[in-house]
Amino acid sequence: MLLNKYFWALRMSILSLVYKNIKMPGYLGKPLLMMGVKNIKLAKRVRIFPNARFEVHEGGEIDIRENVSIGQGFHITSQGKLTINSGTVISGNVVVTNIDHEYQDITKPVLLQPHLVSETIIGENCFIGFGAVIQAGTKLGKHCVVGANAVVRGVFPDYCVIAGVPAKIIKQYDVEKQIWLKP
Repeated sequence: MLLNKYFWALRMSILSLVYKNIKMPGYLGKPLLMMGVKNIKLAKRVRIFPNARFEVHEGGEIDIRENVSIGQGFHITSQGKLTINSGTVISGNVVVTNIDHEYQDITKPVLLQPHLVSETIIGENCFIGFGAVIQAGTKLGKHCVVGANAVVRGVFPDYCVIAGVPAKIIKQYDVEKQIWLKP
């Protein structure tokens, strides 16, 4: 594994020479796809395991801030602004997007209808569980924990645990009592 990480760091350093928006140190396992690399910002200490898929469409932007760890099989798509803030840990097989497909016109296939773009933000120090889907327009506050396989859409405050399909808050941190409470 250590040898793999050496090659992943080498890959990231070569990319950082070509694209000034990719900073070192960090590493990037062999991705499946990196489309629109010039609009992908990777800050220092971003660690991405293999089989990631990055797609930036029509001037979109992906901004991954400092000290973020991303598990294998990650899939991220952006047509607008999408931000993953510092200190976040994303488990394997997670999907993050800011794009929805329009489906209102029943005379046209969904693929021929326009995209609906809504800014997506993952707050600082969040944890996203295995297989979660973070949908367009989602805004997670600081230190949110998303359960495995959750399907998340909406705005969630700081210090909450979110789980389910559709995801909802199942615990929230009480700053005064300094404990996690069920709502």
